[in-house]
Amino acid sequence: MKVQECVLSDEVIGADSAETALWDAIVVPDEIKERLRNQTLLSLLVRPELPFTVTALHGLCTLYGPPGTGKTTLARGLPAQIAQYVGGGKVRRIEINPHGLMSAEHGQSQQRVSELLGEYVPGLASDGMPTVVILDEVESMAVARSAASLAANPADVHRATDAVLTALDLNATQHPHLFFVATSNFTSALDEAFLSRSDAAILVPLPEADALREILASTLLTLADKYPALWELARSAAMDGIAQAARGLDGRRARKAVFEAMAQRLDTVLDPGSLTEHDLNAAVRNAVGKATTSHPEASRDAN
Repeated sequence: MKVQECVLSDEVIGADSAETALWDAIVVPDEIKERLRNQTLLSLLVRPELPFTVTALHGLCTLYGPPGTGKTTLARGLPAQIAQYVGGGKVRRIEINPHGLMSAEHGQSQQRVSELLGEYVPGLASDGMPTVVILDEVESMAVARSAASLAANPADVHRATDAVLTALDLNATQHPHLFFVATSNFTSALDEAFLSRSDAAILVPLPEADALREILASTLLTLADKYPALWELARSAAMDGIAQAARGLDGRRARKAVFEAMAQRLDTVLDPGSLTEHDLNAAVRNAVGKATTSHPEASRDAN
């Protein structure tokens, strides 16, 4: 795979972009969004004005937490949130798929990582426009060197991680208009030197009951545009108990539970508006049971 094929998207986004919907769709505590926005803005506004020796800012934020909590969607929605505060009112967004790099032939990972992060990405943003670079599931390319197993070819792993660190150091000093947002489901798998370069590491946790209620209700209300009967269910007092029963689910699984509830009976398949609180409660409890079996630690954390 060529390095350019690891770039999933390269687009310029304005403050009035429809991309704002991505940010709004993720239900997390306000302080998480505020910290991500503020850290990004601080980096993009301060680093071009001051030397790295003064700020020690690498232009890197790591979003970590369980799968399905909205880390990648927050990162994708970030440029539209900060565009209004930067010169020109536009922010470039570059999305990277690190997995393609690490599937390279033996000995090639280091070279490809260096080429992508140290040359190709800065080249895409050579006009100086504020740029957010998303490294999704970054643990695939910044593997903890201390934990690399012999079966995983530790020499190649070490070299690839070294290349990531070198590129981050280079971009920190030479390209202050770049800001990297890395997402990770497993911070224990990330190299300590990578984490030390993060200007901020922000936990995106499993949603609490009030957030789950909002996620479930917003899904139903969106569907209510086509199936009006769902409006009553979305606003009913029963949603409080259903949200409590949903604790332990991530946001993605909670939304899917609504459709799993509809799929339980032919009647609700043919008429989704006939969905009842009992249908939704049963689907939520079933989903939590599966989540507990697959990820017992998530269930413990939720209780």
